[in-house]
Amino acid sequence: MSSTVIPSPPAVTLPVRGSESTFPVRRVYCVGRNYAAHAVEMGHDPSREAPFFFQKNPDNLVPGGRPFPYPVLSRNVHHEVECFVALKNGGADIGVNQALDCVYGYGVAVDFTRRDIQDEAKAKSRPWEMSKAFEASAPVSDIAPATEIGHPEHGAISLVRNGTVIQHGDLSQMIWKTAEIIAELSRYVCLAAGDIILTGTPAGVGPVERGDRIACSIEGVGDLAFEVI
Repeated sequence: MSSTVIPSPPAVTLPVRGSESTFPVRRVYCVGRNYAAHAVEMGHDPSREAPFFFQKNPDNLVPGGRPFPYPVLSRNVHHEVECFVALKNGGADIGVNQALDCVYGYGVAVDFTRRDIQDEAKAKSRPWEMSKAFEASAPVSDIAPATEIGHPEHGAISLVRNGTVIQHGDLSQMIWKTAEIIAELSRYVCLAAGDIILTGTPAGVGPVERGDRIACSIEGVGDLAFEVI
C-alpha cells in the first residue's frame, strides 16, 4: 500500500441543505465585474465585454457561518456578496444550452478582497492572487440543490453590515448569466464535478472592520451570516 511523505491535507467539503452528505470542492473560480453598477463604481465601462476570471483556493472557503478573521498585511478589506454555483459535472467547450445540466446547486458567498493590495498590484500590472486567495477569504452558505430551487435567474441579493443594507441588487442584473459563465469558462479550462463558481457582485462593495456583523441573503437561494474578528 502506498503512503504519503507528509499527512494528506483534509478534503474541503461544503454542507448541502437538507442532507447529511457534503459537496467535495475541486476548484474555485470567480467572475470579475459581472454587474454593471459595480463595474461603474470600480471605474470601468459596464458594457458587455467578455467576462474575465480569477481563482481562489478550495481551502479559502469558510462554511457554516464561522467568523471571518481580518487578514494581515491589509488595512482595507472589502466585502463582495455573490451567488455561487456548484457543478456536478463539467467538460471543455460546453454549449450554453447544455451548461445548466452541469449545475448541482447554488449558494451565497462573500468574496473578500484586500483592496489596498489589489490596487497596488493593478498599479504595477501584477497578478491579483494575494488580494483574493488568502485564508478564509470566502465565507459560504450551504448549497441549495437545483433539484429543489431550480436555476434562479432573478431574486434580490443583499449584504447587511451591522444592521444597515450596504449592497443590494438582483440576480437578473448579471451581465453574463449562469449558463453563459459556465460555457465561457469552459473555453479556458476543463470544468469538472466539484468546481465552484462565484458569479460576481452588485454595487455597494465597501470595507469591513473587526467586530462587524455581516448578514447576506439571496432570494430563493439562501442566507449567510458571520462576524468579522
